[in-house]
Amino acid sequence: MKTSKISLLIQQTHIGTLVSKRLDVSLSVHGINFTEYTIMHHLHATRDNKLSRIGLAEKVGLTASGVTRVLLPMEKNHLVSRESNPRDARQSLVVMTDAGRELFQNAQVTAEYSTEEILSLLDQDELSLLVKLLNKLKC
Repeated sequence: MKTSKISLLIQQTHIGTLVSKRLDVSLSVHGINFTEYTIMHHLHATRDNKLSRIGLAEKVGLTASGVTRVLLPMEKNHLVSRESNPRDARQSLVVMTDAGRELFQNAQVTAEYSTEEILSLLDQDELSLLVKLLNKLKC
């Protein structure tokens, strides 16, 4: 039976949701969810742990207002803070705090373990092919 392209995308979205939920559960021991971890991952990957909200939105696939909603509890928990942008006073930067960096380091161990468990059914050739195919679909 031939799989339709829309069915394939629906199935891929469903798999993404299931994986995200599994990562949410494993990261909950650190008091964060996968979206918050993803934001921290992108902040950690920058030279100075700073990004604009718009830059974060592009990296995590949310709107700027969606990122703002995710960041509010992170700010209250002192994982991130706001800093004025010296290049554009209208735009603030999101900065990972020392507490955020420490939590991220601990959560990263959990995320890596969970990721290994989730992807354990695929061998290295299959993982390489999956990455290659997913990169072709990036819009």
